[in-house]
Amino acid sequence: MEIRDLKYLMAYIIPLSTFLSIYMGGFFSYSTVIVAFFIIPVIELFTKNDTNNLSEQEIKSKLASRYFDGLLYANVIWVYGILIYFITILQQNHFTYSELIGMTLSVGIMLGSNGINVAHELGHKSGTWPQLAAKILLLPNLYMHFIIEHNYGHHLKVATPDDPATSRYKEYLFTFWIRSITYSFFSAWNIESNRLKKMNQSIWSYKNSVLRFLFYQLLYIVVIIAVFSPFVATILVLAGVTGILLLESINYVEHYGLVRRILPNGKYEKVETYHSWNSDHEAGRIILYELTRHSDHHYKANKKYQILNHYDESPQLPYGYPTSILIALFPPLWFKIMNPRVEQWRKIHLEGH
Repeated sequence: MEIRDLKYLMAYIIPLSTFLSIYMGGFFSYSTVIVAFFIIPVIELFTKNDTNNLSEQEIKSKLASRYFDGLLYANVIWVYGILIYFITILQQNHFTYSELIGMTLSVGIMLGSNGINVAHELGHKSGTWPQLAAKILLLPNLYMHFIIEHNYGHHLKVATPDDPATSRYKEYLFTFWIRSITYSFFSAWNIESNRLKKMNQSIWSYKNSVLRFLFYQLLYIVVIIAVFSPFVATILVLAGVTGILLLESINYVEHYGLVRRILPNGKYEKVETYHSWNSDHEAGRIILYELTRHSDHHYKANKKYQILNHYDESPQLPYGYPTSILIALFPPLWFKIMNPRVEQWRKIHLEGH
């Protein structure tokens, strides 16, 4: 590990700001919203993109270090520690509506970035512990089926009409949310059903991971209601939904309008480095554990976050992920900025111009 690798500690700014939002209340209840969607976008506007790639020696060094995995696992403590603190504060029930909204949004952003996003990285690793940690991080979002659909659905079908998590050209963010959330669940169910059928197992058995995940999530809500209150459970569910919407907004900007060619044999071309939108805006890269180097992630799905590369041929977002999400909330502005880029990309990669 090198000194510059300490930059990934900055990813903990999100849970730290979430703690601040709960502890301080008032205006500060929106701390994580301000950090994620104001401070980081401003930093990215005034800093240069980092397109540098690691040398072979640096790659070997970073792959040998346990530091990078340790940073991911520590998020289990961050996420659940702050959730427990949030629950204890909610029991006091003396907040204004504005404070509740701010805290819920802040916790939701944390659940999306340090929960689902980290679960996404861990879910690509083999072994009991990373898989278990990924599922634990997905639980508060009530989105545990993501680990099935993402690994065995999205990565196979990305940039095709068959992929729920690929946003279509001229599709609104808000309609994408509904389509992706709904069909991602059905996709996970179908993937698990097909797996069980090949094993001659009933889809209604305990071996159905989707059914188990639904049970764990229901148990999570029931326990919160029984131990604390329906009010606390409602707030936590809303925070989880916020995390889901953050994830799906990221999916939207990562894949907007990009499609793979159908080959003469009727199959789609293999996933290349130009089938996902890339962003080398460093603040977003650090906060999201290099998720914004998404082109390389889809090109080599099992590649660890600390060694992902920039490719010149990858389509580049004009702004980082947080800014892009803000723009996507205003479809006419998003279409004005992105549609010409999509059309130019299609001329090159679909029409061969």
